[in-house]
Amino acid sequence: MYNRDLLQQKFAIFNNDLIDQMYLMSKVIEVKKGNEILRVGQYVNVIPIVLSGLVKVYTFSDDKEFLLYYIKEYESCIMSFTAGINHETSKIYAVTEENSTLLLLPSTEVIRWSRQFPEFTTFYLRFYQNRYQDIIDTLRQVVFDKLDQRVLDYLKNRIKIEGNGSIKITHKEISVDLATSREVVTRLIKKLENEHKLIFKNGRIKIF
Repeated sequence: MYNRDLLQQKFAIFNNDLIDQMYLMSKVIEVKKGNEILRVGQYVNVIPIVLSGLVKVYTFSDDKEFLLYYIKEYESCIMSFTAGINHETSKIYAVTEENSTLLLLPSTEVIRWSRQFPEFTTFYLRFYQNRYQDIIDTLRQVVFDKLDQRVLDYLKNRIKIEGNGSIKITHKEISVDLATSREVVTRLIKKLENEHKLIFKNGRIKIF
């Protein structure tokens, strides 16, 4: 259950004054899987921190989705942070990949907290570094890796995020995130199975 003690525990680098303000001025919402929480062109009035669940951040290219990165538990969206503090519209979409609990920080307060509390700025600078690396890795894969390796790396990352040893996912979901066709993904999954790099059974994929 969300309470002040949980904030204190999970955000130990924040001082008591900042924790008090976050608890009093922020809002917690429950969002079902598959719901859009941010869209391109929307002004960012609140900045989310994922308390539980998983959020996918992506953009569009030639009418196809292009996955940028995931926001995991106790992480935040650096793109919405940037748009919020600069009073700009969003350049990305964000959708819940699982049923999720989000802590919504008012962007006006985030601006003030960034000036008043150095540890709050440090918290977001850490995500800048992580998300920058995510985007660099994605660009490297698109430019240099064959699609079968991209599929394999994508699945390894999803399994790592979910921490279950395997993942329940459709070929359509994979194709959307990698901006390719379902038929191509189906062919590559079969190829990777034949190479004994994964097994696909009852809708679940396990990597060897």
